[in-house]
Amino acid sequence: METFFSDIAQSFEKTFITDDRWLQLLQGLGVTVMITLVAAVIGVVIGFLIAIVRSTYDIRLMGRKCKTIGDYVLKALNFICNLYITIIRGTPVVIQLMIMYFIVFASSRDGIVAAFLSFGLNSGAYVAEIVRSGIMSIDRGQSEASRSLGFNYSKTMLYIIAPQAFKNILPALGNEFIVLVKETSVAGYVALQDLTYVGNYIRSRTYEAFFPLITVAIIYLIIVLILSFLLKKLERRLRSSDH
Repeated sequence: METFFSDIAQSFEKTFITDDRWLQLLQGLGVTVMITLVAAVIGVVIGFLIAIVRSTYDIRLMGRKCKTIGDYVLKALNFICNLYITIIRGTPVVIQLMIMYFIVFASSRDGIVAAFLSFGLNSGAYVAEIVRSGIMSIDRGQSEASRSLGFNYSKTMLYIIAPQAFKNILPALGNEFIVLVKETSVAGYVALQDLTYVGNYIRSRTYEAFFPLITVAIIYLIIVLILSFLLKKLERRLRSSDH
């Protein structure tokens, strides 16, 4: 029994105390959080822009012929957005990350920028579909009513459609952010010392798998639980504002 606890103590010491490896885990956590936050911002911006293009096309031109130059531009933009979504959703994020690092940034090999863009572009494709579905779920009668009150299309989208759509898509949008946190665990493929990379590095140095890998898993779990709690709190606040 004493040997068992002694082995656990030695394993704990090698994983966290020796060479200040707990600091390495904290630094890895910082890299993971930074990548997630920047990629989430990029994904939301891209997703909302694409969703507006696609929903505008669905509302104005779906099944109709183009009559003006603006219609042709909108149709072309919708085609580009569809192509982007198809490619991004049809290929693994780790391949996108490696293409960004080894091909797009081949000369500079800037891993952190490659990670920002790869995860941001990947998230943007999923956010776009989530937002578009939220916009299209709003009854068209509301758009027609706002037009009769003198609102143009952009004001209708901004003040009438978007607030209601946001409430509808919040659970799915929150789930996408949670998925994004876990997807960043492959950032080590481009030599970024994120949380997963550091945990695996410690395992390789100490030949102890339990504490490094379980610690990484627990940290990810805590992040996801915090995000889930904040999202549920925001959902309750939005629902209470309806009454």
